[in-house]
Amino acid sequence: QREEKQLEASVESLISRVAHVKNALHSFIYKLENEYERLTWPSVLDNFALLSGQLNTINKLLRNEKTPSFRNQVIIPLVLSPDRDEDLAKLTEQRVPVFSHEIVPDYLRTKPDPEVEEQEKTLSTEAARIGPDVAQKQIQALNKLCTTLLEKLSNPREDRDAESAAMRQSKPSFNPADTNALVSAVAFGKGLSKCRPPGPVAPGHQGQGSMMSGGPTLQQVTIGGGSGQQAGMGGPVAQQQQGQTGKMPSSIKTNIKSASGSMHPYNR
Repeated sequence: QREEKQLEASVESLISRVAHVKNALHSFIYKLENEYERLTWPSVLDNFALLSGQLNTINKLLRNEKTPSFRNQVIIPLVLSPDRDEDLAKLTEQRVPVFSHEIVPDYLRTKPDPEVEEQEKTLSTEAARIGPDVAQKQIQALNKLCTTLLEKLSNPREDRDAESAAMRQSKPSFNPADTNALVSAVAFGKGLSKCRPPGPVAPGHQGQGSMMSGGPTLQQVTIGGGSGQQAGMGGPVAQQQQGQTGKMPSSIKTNIKSASGSMHPYNR
């Protein structure tokens, strides 16, 4: 009877402590959902500190010498029914309205799920295969990584910004020569090809084709002595004086040579 009374007192104390944790969680969740605009970071830290203190109190209560070991207690379901139990629903705040064969294995489970047990066995087997030297090297690498991460987190933000700026300056992400060449090509046409694109040239644009190919650009020269006696300097003489046939007069040749100087071989 003494042990039973002690067990009942411990269970009641534990239920009271758990109720305090539940109320604190409910209040904190309410603040996060409804008062998040006015909630400050110090207030959040205070709520976390309150929850942490209450959980520590429960742990101390469970580790107390006067508290009986709950692991030695066995819970056996006496009645299983698929019907709704109002007393059970009220006791569990409507979370467990039915105590049936479907939910009993989940609520009275004392071991992890079979899948979790298989994963634990696999991890234990892999850990057993690793030798002491390899395990020690992995531990040292992990400790070094954690130390470096803690140092970076503890450094001020200005130091991190300075390190990032130094890394960006030491490792440029572009080539200045390529940038200058691109700007020169777009602004001044430097390095661009002067060749005319392939394809047939219309008869009326033959002079323009010679201009695009790099030849001299000259305007038409008007020769006195009659209307219609014009010669495009980009190509051969298009018209002749009416009534004249045969060779080109020597005066026209002289004027063309004096106007053009050294011309493309195709126009001579």
